[in-house]
Amino acid sequence: MYLFDPDNWRWLWNGNNLRFLVEGFLVNLEIAVLCMALSLVFGLLLALGRISRNGLIRRPVGAWIDVWRNLPLIFVILYLALALPPSWRQAYERWVPDIVPEAFRSGRVLGAVLGLTLYNSAVIAEIMRAGIHSLERGQGDAALALGMTRWQSMRRVILPQGLRRMVPATVSQLITLNKDTTLVSIIAIQEVMRHARIVTGF
Repeated sequence: MYLFDPDNWRWLWNGNNLRFLVEGFLVNLEIAVLCMALSLVFGLLLALGRISRNGLIRRPVGAWIDVWRNLPLIFVILYLALALPPSWRQAYERWVPDIVPEAFRSGRVLGAVLGLTLYNSAVIAEIMRAGIHSLERGQGDAALALGMTRWQSMRRVILPQGLRRMVPATVSQLITLNKDTTLVSIIAIQEVMRHARIVTGF
């Protein structure tokens, strides 16, 4: 079988092919870690806005979530990469410090990070909203009966329990985010899929 025949894997050990692929994979991981952190923060803020009692907050946030989580991710990344003004990319490249990983020094990464964050924060917001709503209403009522404000009860009672319930779905989405970083190759970011195409092109 192909997978178990050592001769079919000899190309991997030729020259620097393995190192080249690992370097590309590290780019994917760096982008994924940044987007995970941003998506979790913005996802929580969107979830709190989605369950707000204020309709002026709840309705626009709900529309925002529904739009971004229903768009094809590859379209979002490509559109943002092309739509961002060149001056933004140039300014980013001028001001980015040398201590950041090389993957983030190109202005093209702005579109990739923005697209992945917008899409995944919307999906994670729905996961968090479902986790919060899965709690019994009595939890919030008991907190209010103890004299807590609504936001105190959210922070001290509801969120700690709801976040534990949403861990499996959130972890699953973050794994999907990591896999989706391969889509950034369409905007010429040198990640693992682009490195693999270069290797197989020889």
